[in-house]
Amino acid sequence: MTRRATGTFVAVFEPLPIDDDVLSRMQVLKTIEGDLTGTGRAEMLSVGTPIDGSAGYVAIDRITGTLHGRSGSFVLQHYGLLDRGAATLIVQVVPDSGTDELTGLVGTFQIDNSSEEHRYTFDYDLEVH
Repeated sequence: MTRRATGTFVAVFEPLPIDDDVLSRMQVLKTIEGDLTGTGRAEMLSVGTPIDGSAGYVAIDRITGTLHGRSGSFVLQHYGLLDRGAATLIVQVVPDSGTDELTGLVGTFQIDNSSEEHRYTFDYDLEVH
């Protein structure tokens, strides 16, 4: 049975060194509140283009905390694309990355950053293997 978690998070971006004039590398530290409470630490690689409104990013994001009362950690993989203003964002749990009470976690994490406050909707299942 699919469950839904919702809440907010704050993200702090810290530039990381990279030997490239086009790519950008960042560490992203998150504080997460709501049905999922905890912290996140991601490494993000991004690129902009000469065309306004076109860019892309990928990130690996380790989340540690409590999800509807279950403690553990898991990893999210981000894929974001901006095609002349048309956005695609896919954020999914990496298979078999859940630990402790989150072992078997699968799901999709949606991010809404249309306002100052980042909001999330996390549709997930805990599969028993």
